[in-house]
Amino acid sequence: QAQLVESGGGSVQTGGSLRLSCVASERTFSSRVMGWFRQAPGKEREFVAAISWSGGTTKYADSVKGRFTISGSKDQNTVYLQMNSLKPEDTAVYYCATDNGGTFIVTNPRLYDYWGQGTQVTVSS
Repeated sequence: QAQLVESGGGSVQTGGSLRLSCVASERTFSSRVMGWFRQAPGKEREFVAAISWSGGTTKYADSVKGRFTISGSKDQNTVYLQMNSLKPEDTAVYYCATDNGGTFIVTNPRLYDYWGQGTQVTVSS
């Protein structure tokens, strides 16, 4: 079974930046869409951003548009999330996930197949 490993989380002050990375462990892992979700304490897991390897289409949650950028390489099964102008409300555990069956980007976490263990991002004011 494919495994996803995230890294790059940490603690920053408001306005700071972080870059999250996620790599799939299996070379034969065939993801069609890779995305990032986040979950703050007491809240549901929410969509942040995703990239479709078909044409390189990207999609962002309104709350992160203009501040976060998703990128990656299908050949390397790797996806990144560059987070700039961070705000305290961005504080959450960030998860990498893959949708192996879909062609279009979906934002419902229940439709994603594999998940990483999560990495904590804390933004202080």
